[in-house]
Amino acid sequence: MTSRAERIEAAFRWACLTELDAPKPGNVHAFANGHRMTMDEFVRSADAAAAPLSAQGARVGLRIHRAVMATLVAVGTNTNLGIILLCAPLATAAERDATNLRNALHQVLQDLDVDDADLAFRSIVRAAPAGLGHSAQHDVFNPATVSLLQAMSEAATRDMVARQYATDFADIFDHGLPLFESVIHRWGDAKWATLATFLGFLSAFPDSHIARKLGVETAHSLQGAAVNFARMLQAAEQPDQIVPALLAWDAALKAKGIVFNGEPKTESWGTGVSFHDLYGNMIYLSQPNN
Repeated sequence: MTSRAERIEAAFRWACLTELDAPKPGNVHAFANGHRMTMDEFVRSADAAAAPLSAQGARVGLRIHRAVMATLVAVGTNTNLGIILLCAPLATAAERDATNLRNALHQVLQDLDVDDADLAFRSIVRAAPAGLGHSAQHDVFNPATVSLLQAMSEAATRDMVARQYATDFADIFDHGLPLFESVIHRWGDAKWATLATFLGFLSAFPDSHIARKLGVETAHSLQGAAVNFARMLQAAEQPDQIVPALLAWDAALKAKGIVFNGEPKTESWGTGVSFHDLYGNMIYLSQPNN
């Protein structure tokens, strides 16, 4: 019989590998590498982070720190900081009470302290995610003076990971999980459920990472394109019908200097959006009505 820690570790690996199977535009996945990183590095990152995140009895901050350091040793770069920050409280909650995860998670978040924040701050700085800057309050480059929950709450309006801490992961439970389950029920494949959930979140919320790196306008442009693709997926008889268009968008997002020409437009024949690539070529993505 496997222990609860081993089951949590296996669940984390499954989630990471399932995510890689989905053609999530702008991300590394089974269909295409990107950002000077490969799928193999993400697989090795999942293997490296799984045990530290699932360590029995460990506090959230220690799980974060050990998982980030293990990932850096394994692949030498940041591949999964956001995943680790989100999964550490969930893993801790699952260890406490797997039958009532949401209630257990609430208590885990309330129990976070300054030491958790300090370890998380050091891990974020060590991982050095793109777009990381300084903050007037609770700057990660300085020793923590408040709990990790307090620090995340202060950053919640500008960072989606921080928002989950501040809201007891409400977006995950109330938006993401129902969407994931509905697509599993429809197509019976976690790959497409993952894609639908990704597009659902990107449609509902401007990407805070993109906003930090490339500006709010770009984040809103991506949000508009995601709405278009989410509609395409919803309307498709089979999800693989939209993969060519998704991969074209994926390649565009990974090209430096991508500029969208407004938001997607719906016409009588279908929907489409245009953008200019790295070389100034205008490319038009379209999806005809069924």
